Amino acid sequence: MGFWQKLKKIYFGDVFGSAISEADEAFFDDLEEMLILADVGLTTATEAVKELRQRMIEDKISGQEPVKACLREILAEKLNVGDQSLNLSTRPSVILVIGVNGVGKTTSIGKLANSLRRKGKKVLLCAGDTFRAAAADQLEIWANRARCELVRQHEGADPGAVLFDALQAAKARRADVVICDTAGRLHNKAHLMAELAKLRRIIDRELPDAALETLLVLDATTGQNGLIQAKQFQETCGCTGIILTKLDGTAKGGIVIAIAQELQLPVKFVGLGEGIDDLQPFDAKDYVGALI
Repeated sequence: MGFWQKLKKIYFGDVFGSAISEADEAFFDDLEEMLILADVGLTTATEAVKELRQRMIEDKISGQEPVKACLREILAEKLNVGDQSLNLSTRPSVILVIGVNGVGKTTSIGKLANSLRRKGKKVLLCAGDTFRAAAADQLEIWANRARCELVRQHEGADPGAVLFDALQAAKARRADVVICDTAGRLHNKAHLMAELAKLRRIIDRELPDAALETLLVLDATTGQNGLIQAKQFQETCGCTGIILTKLDGTAKGGIVIAIAQELQLPVKFVGLGEGIDDLQPFDAKDYVGALI
């Protein structure tokens, strides 16, 4: 079963009848509730349903499939807010991976490293999470699986020092991409968020002209708290995109639509499962096709 086919099996039941019209208030109420339950958020759900109603009236759209297609188009437009590809235009380029504890940063890094290596990139991983026990060991396992080099230090080392070493190694070894793991941190802990800002300054100082991606990893099960997380990390680090993980359960992941709308942050990758190939480039049309 393909990636998006598996995703389709996750989502909510069908509220679409065979003969939907613009006068069907019960349908619009049910649809708005469905979108909210999918973690799209009240504001975004209300806007999407309002826009759907307007298009149905103006374009005389009715019937199950035409209405579904119209809603998919509306939601896809809300997700298309920026460049969903990675900017790896310099050698080396840097990818800083951030997020709260337990969202799947390290596994996402391993999967991303494997994908880039298979495309011919020389990838170097930086074990910047020096606080969590065995975090560097976990990243080393992924580095071996992805056949990439790793720069690490002892547990408790200064993350900035590890990053500095990794950037120097990348220059010396002519790596194409450096992917830096970071310690999971609560978005409301100021001193930990300040450390992320420090890592950004080290990158700016050592590789001032490097292409830099700052990817926020969000757990699809997080729901509306994901928007709060994204706002805080965006203020601290200037995120360039989102990796949405753990779409292998009952999670809807619809919060990314609200994040795209409020913060203009594109989703760049989506994770479904634990396999090394289970991180896929995000496609808005495929996603909303699975969602609806």
